[in-house]
Amino acid sequence: MIPEIEKATSAEIRIFQESKLKTLLIYLNTHSAYYKRLFKKHAISIDAIKTLEDLTKIPTTSKEDLQEHNNEFLCVSREKIIDYVTTSGTLGEPVTFALTDNDLDRLAHNEAISFACAGMQQNDVLQVMVTLDRRFMAGLAYFLGARKLGAGIIRVGNGVPELQWDSILKFKPTYLIAVPSFLLKLIEYAKSHDIDFNNSGIKGAICIGEPIRNQDFSPNILAEKIKSQWDIQLYSTYASTEMNTAFTECESQKGGHQHPELIITEILDDNDHPVATGEVGELTITTLGVEAMPLLRFKTGDMLKSYADPCDCGRNTTRLGPVLGRKKQMIKYKGTTLYPPAMNNLLNDFDEIKSYVIEIYHNAIGTDEILIKIATQNPNDVLLQSIKDHFRAKLRVLPEIEFLDGKAIQKLQFPKLSRKPIMIIDKRKTTNASF
Repeated sequence: MIPEIEKATSAEIRIFQESKLKTLLIYLNTHSAYYKRLFKKHAISIDAIKTLEDLTKIPTTSKEDLQEHNNEFLCVSREKIIDYVTTSGTLGEPVTFALTDNDLDRLAHNEAISFACAGMQQNDVLQVMVTLDRRFMAGLAYFLGARKLGAGIIRVGNGVPELQWDSILKFKPTYLIAVPSFLLKLIEYAKSHDIDFNNSGIKGAICIGEPIRNQDFSPNILAEKIKSQWDIQLYSTYASTEMNTAFTECESQKGGHQHPELIITEILDDNDHPVATGEVGELTITTLGVEAMPLLRFKTGDMLKSYADPCDCGRNTTRLGPVLGRKKQMIKYKGTTLYPPAMNNLLNDFDEIKSYVIEIYHNAIGTDEILIKIATQNPNDVLLQSIKDHFRAKLRVLPEIEFLDGKAIQKLQFPKLSRKPIMIIDKRKTTNASF
């Protein structure tokens, strides 16, 4: 199930996207109060935007723009809206997105071809281990996508290993979609209840919310811990509410494939200029085919690399590498620049650590500090020193570390109305975000 445009040449994909871009600009200039004002303010003639390179003539759109002018992005009347979703509020106040019937069809198409990327077929059965409620777009997208693909669906929701295994053993799914660290909890539960998980019929898991690849695409520590025990394929998928589009790995597992019929991508530096091939920059997207709230040059805040070389799977589309971190998550700590995912990877190396949160805050002189709160069954000085040594060796930094009760960590990870576990709490004055 590979759309023909994804097998086309790079030149053909470019021509295709430039045609779609022209259609989008006319649509925005007609229906979007926000973009009409933007074009007028900057004296932008949409007729002058003919190529993908011409996009740099248009100012970028930020999350703050969405938060401040949320309703001005709406391009349809209220009666055409079928579904409302909200962002998780990772980097500030949540933003509402409306979807029309056509948008829901597009969302289903997006996820169906993304699942197909990871090898799912019509005869597969997908167990969905994330919530479908609380205005969460991802759970809805997974349900619609599997239905569009023709695959079976088991809607279990997040958490509760006992219920997950009851459904696996009863309904025999072949694929799971889950946060990867939860797969370790499934393994732990299976071992303690004599469940032969390697004969459960699960072929693969599509992993959301946490990275499973290093920057060279090799499995990171979390993925290695899963794979060393459970003989299943792990596929990374990356998406956001604002994008209405997913980037999912194929069997080659060398980055998430872009769907050029659904989205245009740019990788930009701090001055909103495209970075050189192979360099890290901020993913900036332009959505194609979205009816209710399309976005033009929207800065996602995610720092990553893109790859344009042909893939063994037959797709010639751009691929996105593992997310290095959120731009606003960047920490300058005692002369070292790092992102929280690097710390997550190290903490996942310790079986003794049952859960944790990372707090970032400013000290009295305004520089960044890091406090890692850890839950373990047996807190002791030997474990503490081992964690410290690991940080010194791998990251050349030594954050403050303290042990807490597991219930205290759970309370921090799951505040009221949260839809997913929060691992990073940023208390710095420049941001007020949790991740």
